Amino acid sequence: MTTTSTSSDAPSDGGTRVSALDRFFEITARGSTVGAEVRGGVVTFVTMAYIVILNPIILSGGTDVAGDQLAFPQVAAVTALTAGVMTILFGLVARLPFAFAAGLGINSFLAVSVVGQVTWPEAMGLVLINGLIIVLLAATGLRRLIFDAVPLQLKLAITVGIGLFIAFIGLVDAGFVTATGVGSPPVGLGEGGSIATVPTLVFVLTLLLTGVLVARRVKGALLIGLLAGTVVAVVVESIWHLGSSIDRDGGWGLSVPALPEQWVSLPDLSLVGQVGFGSFERIGVLAALMLVFTLVFTNFFDAMGTMTGLSKEAGLADEKGDFPRLRSALVVEGVGAVAGGFTSSSSNTVFIESGAGIGEGARTGLANLVTGALFLLAMFFTPLTSIVPSEVAAAALVIVGALMMSQIRGIDFRDFSALLPVFLTITVMPLTYSIANGIGAGFISWVVVRALSGKAREISPLLWIVAAGFLVYFVRGPLETLIAG
Repeated sequence: MTTTSTSSDAPSDGGTRVSALDRFFEITARGSTVGAEVRGGVVTFVTMAYIVILNPIILSGGTDVAGDQLAFPQVAAVTALTAGVMTILFGLVARLPFAFAAGLGINSFLAVSVVGQVTWPEAMGLVLINGLIIVLLAATGLRRLIFDAVPLQLKLAITVGIGLFIAFIGLVDAGFVTATGVGSPPVGLGEGGSIATVPTLVFVLTLLLTGVLVARRVKGALLIGLLAGTVVAVVVESIWHLGSSIDRDGGWGLSVPALPEQWVSLPDLSLVGQVGFGSFERIGVLAALMLVFTLVFTNFFDAMGTMTGLSKEAGLADEKGDFPRLRSALVVEGVGAVAGGFTSSSSNTVFIESGAGIGEGARTGLANLVTGALFLLAMFFTPLTSIVPSEVAAAALVIVGALMMSQIRGIDFRDFSALLPVFLTITVMPLTYSIANGIGAGFISWVVVRALSGKAREISPLLWIVAAGFLVYFVRGPLETLIAG
């Protein structure tokens, strides 16, 4: 029956090309179809398209030590270019449905903390060096060894934590959860404890509609939900003209769902190759190395955690949490950082929003080819990508978060020496808005609690080293101050 389903997606020329495609990507072997891969690739792009708008907002807002800023249109163009190329490359090499784009943690770190000390080209040079280090760790097998040293309980906790993190991102992007400012609690429901804006109501409507479709096992549920939510958002905007939340209260988040006046524009790729390595001379070797250390740790463990969670969600991970072509995946992920530095789009890494495509049925790298091609097209259609508001895309993230939570059933809660690290891993991720922080809290507590509970022999020596590295990572602020002084 699976073969029949696959051939139904074949062209009328006898299906030879589809058969070769099937063998290369192992579509049938993974229980998928060409149609499911295409739908999954489209859904992943739709949920990630906001990065073409958000990454330029973050990076162009940072003024470097020389007083220079990156231009919004240029950053938008290289963001789409790098995401498209890296997503396609990962799909062809690793053959997994994990899409790439500029990592939000690292781009914020660059714009807020790094460019106050160095120029933008020098900052991107540090990103490139970070990528080369990660590629070296992956190529030598050390990154795989560290991956294998992580206990299964923690790998499952990482998956669950990422699910909560994805859902939390969605709730925040939709305005369903907001910061309350001074006082307690730090976050609350909507505005003043209630859902007070039309965009948030559109999110709720999209979430419930998509949830019903998923519960009824409708094919293309996430894509249908996203399209329906976008249509509703466009109609709402045409009637009430809410505008952007930057201009007025109650407006849309990252993008206003209105049909653009200009649909096509030529991309400006002049930022490609604008890389410098003068940071070691400008701020000193030790200070520059500390910045590289922070980039490597964030990049390394964010990606590891994300790929662990996505492979579990896709049903591609074995009982140890390993997934097909692991070393290739880790190497290409490092190349994403190199590419991001070279194009000045910031380090590119695996995106947790890929879970939306996986939820739609994507299981192979073919989905990446679809997502990557759409990103490359987005270079020319940047105005069009802004039609889907973040409130609608957020509904898909909450649905995916709920799906990833199901992995919690594999965690043994009876041993408290394992329960506490698992709990910290799961909760610290969303509460600190960082996958790396959650992994670090889990690793350190696992080593300390398990060791002092008489289980030190069960802990891999590599896990001790990584936990020590995370300890340095967590206290890097005082260390940087000490070095600077």
